[in-house]
Amino acid sequence: MERICKASFPLRHDNSRERIIAALPAGSRFQPLMTIYLTNATSPQDIKAARDSGFIVGAKLYPAGATTHSDAGVTSIERIFPALAAMEEYGLVFQVHGEVTDPDVDVFDRESVFIDRVLARVAERFPKLKIVFEHVTTREAVQFVTSSRAGVGATITPQHLLLNRNAMFQGGIRPHLYCLPILKRERDRRALIEAATGDDPRFFLGTDSAPHARHTKEHACGCAGIFSAHAAIELYAEAFELAGRLDRLQAFAAERGADFYGLPRNTDRIRLDRTPWTPPAVYRFDQDELVPFRAGEQIAWRLSDSAS
Repeated sequence: MERICKASFPLRHDNSRERIIAALPAGSRFQPLMTIYLTNATSPQDIKAARDSGFIVGAKLYPAGATTHSDAGVTSIERIFPALAAMEEYGLVFQVHGEVTDPDVDVFDRESVFIDRVLARVAERFPKLKIVFEHVTTREAVQFVTSSRAGVGATITPQHLLLNRNAMFQGGIRPHLYCLPILKRERDRRALIEAATGDDPRFFLGTDSAPHARHTKEHACGCAGIFSAHAAIELYAEAFELAGRLDRLQAFAAERGADFYGLPRNTDRIRLDRTPWTPPAVYRFDQDELVPFRAGEQIAWRLSDSAS
């Protein structure tokens, strides 16, 4: 199961991990693994300090302006070449939000253009750098990973396995289905299904779940992100069942990611029952509301209270 969390920056001021641990119920064995947010100013010394912390496993690239909360992201990949060299040396994983931000590039093509302009160059220039192309959305991204050198992998979200871009406009604009990278064509969804349910160990679970208050989504300039954490594994189970490959869910969800990161597999077990249920229309979110993925709609699988 996914257990990697995004941390703020700079590293010396971050207390995200301590806050997570303080919020855990008594007796919990959960240990959060953290990542740092790359900026133009991230230095090789920052990378070494992250590695030396013992609980930071990667560093995340957000191209500046590519998605929600990315304003402090990287403006040019060359600006972080020294940091990438240090990540290659110290074994931190390069976690990539893979989109260009050039306004002349169609929003549905920004991932494939990023591969050509940025990611292919990085993979070649740093041949020992582990790269996770996070929340891939296109057939081109699947082809890039499958044809790449060892050490290049990708995560896939439940929404990109279950939906194509038509879903955003069914019955009107659906702001709670707006995420970045944006939902793509049906041919892309099918390519993602084949990758997720196939035997290539370089594709594994990554929800990209994003909790945004309802009013920030239902807005003239609404923010990007889909909240799926309430039912992520159930939604993946549904996608795998529809593909006729439910037997591949365990590898995708619980084995491949840990193996790629060089971490021990989780020995705890969960149980999923084929019992339909309906998430609420909203969850309370501090003083606001949060609309979950599949709100008010049926989900085919349910997480059991008992493990098998």
